[in-house]
Amino acid sequence: MPAVAGISRCSALLLAGALVVASSSPVWADNVPGGVGQPTETPVKGDAADDKISATAGAVVFDRSRNGSGPKAGAVTSASTWTPPACYYAPKYSPGQLEKYLTPIWEAGSTGYEWDAEQRDRYVNGKPYKDFNKDKAGDGYWWDSYVTPGREGDPGATECDKRIFWVDTNDDPPADIPQAITPQMLAQLAYAEIRVPSTQVDIAPQNATKVNLPTWTWLDGAQFKPVSVTASVPLLGITATTTAEPVSVKIDPGTGDAQTYPASGVCGLRNGHIGEPYAKGKASRTPPCGVKYLRSSGDGSFPLRATVTWKIHWTGTGGAGGDLPDGTFGATQDVVVQEIQAVNR
Repeated sequence: MPAVAGISRCSALLLAGALVVASSSPVWADNVPGGVGQPTETPVKGDAADDKISATAGAVVFDRSRNGSGPKAGAVTSASTWTPPACYYAPKYSPGQLEKYLTPIWEAGSTGYEWDAEQRDRYVNGKPYKDFNKDKAGDGYWWDSYVTPGREGDPGATECDKRIFWVDTNDDPPADIPQAITPQMLAQLAYAEIRVPSTQVDIAPQNATKVNLPTWTWLDGAQFKPVSVTASVPLLGITATTTAEPVSVKIDPGTGDAQTYPASGVCGLRNGHIGEPYAKGKASRTPPCGVKYLRSSGDGSFPLRATVTWKIHWTGTGGAGGDLPDGTFGATQDVVVQEIQAVNR
């Protein structure tokens, strides 16, 4: 993506002021229109260590203060074939910035006379824009494509191939550009930023279970609670919050010689809990969520995998909102299964 310079100190201060938090550690926003930092960076006050307020990818700012955390937290994977967008369109240039970006390219002549002439007609000679829309300075922005961070090599990153276009302040972007930033698009970008805790389940017995002994499994309710990320474009005054809530865990014992409870292996949310913690006196009961191994793991262990499904939805500016595809995140842990030792009398 091309670097752009700042357009005004006033605009930059307004943007930065909206993002100030208690810490003074700087976090960087790439290519934010109105920036006064380095050519490709605008300083935004935030807590870099805790990642509570951060900015990235041009005009989009992410608030991760209510996101999942921890050394083993990870991104959810869409349970469908849908994936968050690999590219999008958002404000990038003021009239003056676009002139500073394109003029050196034309003067260099490296792109060929025909392309340069066509571009001059489009942005300078009134076909359809005149003189970079300088007469509209402050009343809109030139929009261009951005690649979602981490998706640079994705084939979908090349789909945003529309030419730079103008959008007046308070106007919606053209309807024929589905990747243009809207609250719904912000929600999809926030989806990619969601982080959820490690899916390691609590197990009883803890250290080693026995053949044919029901093993209880459950999730720590303190860790598995809703998480959310908010994405916004301060220049446009639009925002969207994407929230993920745990709804079930699927238990894969790691061997075919096992029986799960329930038989599907999927333990749903009940009374605010997924699974039920084991307590003294429950040994004779069948666990609502668990597994029974039918053979020993020998000198090794079985790789039990627990995958949590997260229900994901969003709300945004103007009362917009809806559901997004469920997300999943799993982890594997070793379970030692021993034979029950016979007692000779």
